[in-house]
Amino acid sequence: MKRIKLVALVVAAGVAATAFAQSGRTLEEVKAEAQARADRNAYPLIGLKPDEVREALARLKSLEPDDWAAAWSPLGERHMQRKDFHQAWLYYSFARWPVPNSPGKEKAYAHALEAYWQYAKKYNPPLEIMKVPYEGNEVVGYLRMPKKDGKSDARNIPFIIAVAGLDSRKEEMIERFGPLAERGIGVLALDSPGTGQSGVKPVVPGADKSLSRVLDAVLARPEVDPKRVALYGGSYGGYWATILAVTERSRLRAVVAQSPAVHESFSRERTMSLAKNREYLFDYVPAQMFTYGVKTIEELADAKEKMSLKTRGILEQPMAPMLVIAGALDTQVPIADIDILMRSGDSPKDLWVHPRGGHMGRDPKTWPDPVIFKRVTTPWLFKALEVDAG
Repeated sequence: MKRIKLVALVVAAGVAATAFAQSGRTLEEVKAEAQARADRNAYPLIGLKPDEVREALARLKSLEPDDWAAAWSPLGERHMQRKDFHQAWLYYSFARWPVPNSPGKEKAYAHALEAYWQYAKKYNPPLEIMKVPYEGNEVVGYLRMPKKDGKSDARNIPFIIAVAGLDSRKEEMIERFGPLAERGIGVLALDSPGTGQSGVKPVVPGADKSLSRVLDAVLARPEVDPKRVALYGGSYGGYWATILAVTERSRLRAVVAQSPAVHESFSRERTMSLAKNREYLFDYVPAQMFTYGVKTIEELADAKEKMSLKTRGILEQPMAPMLVIAGALDTQVPIADIDILMRSGDSPKDLWVHPRGGHMGRDPKTWPDPVIFKRVTTPWLFKALEVDAG
């Protein structure tokens, strides 16, 4: 009996150690950090109510994916019953965060999509679901097109394609960029390759071709001005945006890359130390394993090394005009990557670096995500697309 108990304790300790290694924080540390971020309305808990966050965290008994989903999903269900679809989407989406890598998280993600579609019915101009075939699958995006004088026959529309990151999704992108439809700009929000409904799994070099296929579909629309199409990508999405700044240089008027991984981010040394990252809330390693379709940290390191833009020769080629946004204290994308990018290509780039900013250039007090979008990203895009900023 004593031996059985000892084995059980060893196994339990191993599970606990593995959970900590993958998350970078213990359960109690995750709870404390999540509550702190909710209290200041910080990513990835933007929009979640602090009291309800406290309620969900009280239910959370471990960092196992299904336990995480079970802690947050009841809040999504509660708000669905109240027909508060926006809050339902937020909680279900956080229930699948950072990636839907278990049955419970997959179910939460499905509910998140359903809640968002219900919520999006309120939009005018309306939200359309755009599906683009790609290699036997399809890329699913959210489209909002402006109207002209209250009619849906506007022409020569400037257009922005916005690509989400590793753990964010197109729902967040259309929430952020969608209101630009009211300013006369068409917007298409996409999941990054290997995530969400991107139609690509797992991630491999060349997955950017799925985004090029989407660009084909955008330019085929007669109402879009083919000379005024821009691309935005944040974090992991910034990586893909940087690639398309090269491969689609002739078809993109401008590109914004916010904290894009370029070269150092993909080094084996950095991959092997991912679990130590404290800027990411938790499960940084499982999120990347899921996205790359691998099962071990060694396989992840092998896969990521192949993604380096320097290794792939991308940086040696001409690029579209770019705005690069970064934080000097970013622990996920080192500032060395930004330096490499700024020295690459053949055309001048604009650079916005927050000297005390972390990932995405954000800091919780003076430069949170919405402020950077309003004061940095949007004005630059308006100027690049020749849109009246008034």
